[in-house]
Amino acid sequence: MTPSPSLISDLPSTAHHPVEILRFNTCGSVDDGKSTLIGRLLYDSKSIMEDQMEALERSADITGGGEINLANLTDGLRSEREQGITIDVAYRYFATPRRKFIIADTPGHVQYTRNMVTGASTANLSIVLVDARHGVIEQSRRHTYISALLGIPHIIIAVNKMDLVDWSEERFLEIRDQFESFLPRLDVLHDVKFIPISALNGDNVVTTSDKTPWYQGPNLLGHLETVHIASDWNLNNFRLPVQWVNRPENPRDESLHDFRGISGQIAGGIVKKGDHVLVLPSGYKATVKDIWTYGGSIDEAFCPQSVTIQLEEDIDISRGDIVVGIDDLPGVESDLRARVCWMNQKPLTKGRKYFLKQGTQTVQAMVTAIDSKVNFENLKMEPEPAELAVNDIGEVKIKTARSIVYDAYQTNRLTGSFILIEQGTNQTVAAGMLQPPNAAFNPEFTDYTI
Repeated sequence: MTPSPSLISDLPSTAHHPVEILRFNTCGSVDDGKSTLIGRLLYDSKSIMEDQMEALERSADITGGGEINLANLTDGLRSEREQGITIDVAYRYFATPRRKFIIADTPGHVQYTRNMVTGASTANLSIVLVDARHGVIEQSRRHTYISALLGIPHIIIAVNKMDLVDWSEERFLEIRDQFESFLPRLDVLHDVKFIPISALNGDNVVTTSDKTPWYQGPNLLGHLETVHIASDWNLNNFRLPVQWVNRPENPRDESLHDFRGISGQIAGGIVKKGDHVLVLPSGYKATVKDIWTYGGSIDEAFCPQSVTIQLEEDIDISRGDIVVGIDDLPGVESDLRARVCWMNQKPLTKGRKYFLKQGTQTVQAMVTAIDSKVNFENLKMEPEPAELAVNDIGEVKIKTARSIVYDAYQTNRLTGSFILIEQGTNQTVAAGMLQPPNAAFNPEFTDYTI
């Protein structure tokens, strides 16, 4: 689920210095304080509107005692407030002078793991909360593993409720050691930060607490404002999935009478006027004539900008095609290997047919094999399970009706991800991450030249 652009644009920024956007999610086990943490962030950063505050006060009677519950800023469903748990993903927005933030508050219960995957799928950073009293439990490992699986480059381990263990440095270090015993197995994680906090009282959330003189690192908001995310996008391999072919109807400007542009959001790399590109899967070669955005013509564009590009050649292109750079070509295959998070109550068994949606293309597909699934108790792969149950994560083989253009998920999260859709009901039943292709597309197999 993608947050509404209109809400993002409402956040403060300046014309000459656009503020960077950081997307992050909170995860962890039930009652670790995820919703309370977000409420504290919004409250202490003075990002709560007057009407939100009034609604918060009106909801106090639901939670009992007549006291304001900061968790209610994200737990909007009445059932969530009555039970004190998060069920659905809630998005919230706030800004500081340094950055804009889009927060996804995700559920902690095993039953709602699929909701956690949805909320974390577009995150730059993941905050894994741990109750200082309970330490690392299965859900802590599960959500850290999923964060790594989704390619989230930055992780914060927020050891919450430190006030309930008397701000013990020994307990904090013990939990850190528990995490570091299995983090090396998640070799894609390179930026992990441990912060002791009390979300309920606000210690080390927005302001640094004097109760942790033994902790010399930044508070939570300080780290969120300064963590480096500019290099998180893939800026090496140009990828432009075609959303539609832009032909203005009745243009007021006569110069646009013959205009034909290729529109979409750049999923990787940089494109410049004069660049040689390849259109896949057809293999047509072309040259970039011009690049357009809402502000007019520009000389170059980069991921994740939305653009319209004009090509020198008038070639056949349609939605579902992808324009790529000549160097570092993607794979074009129909036999795929992937890791999937199964989201449907009906188990996944091999031989079933689905629609596979990847980027702007949709094809029929069949799961031909289930190679393994994750055991979250020890984070090891169990070989050849008979099925994947709801919230299971496993490695599968998929055969598509026609070849698709893709990169490995670890190379590009946008062109390496997909969903499986059940035929007949149109329900999304799985989110998937593609493994590296067997071979890159070979342009020598085509006769089309510039």
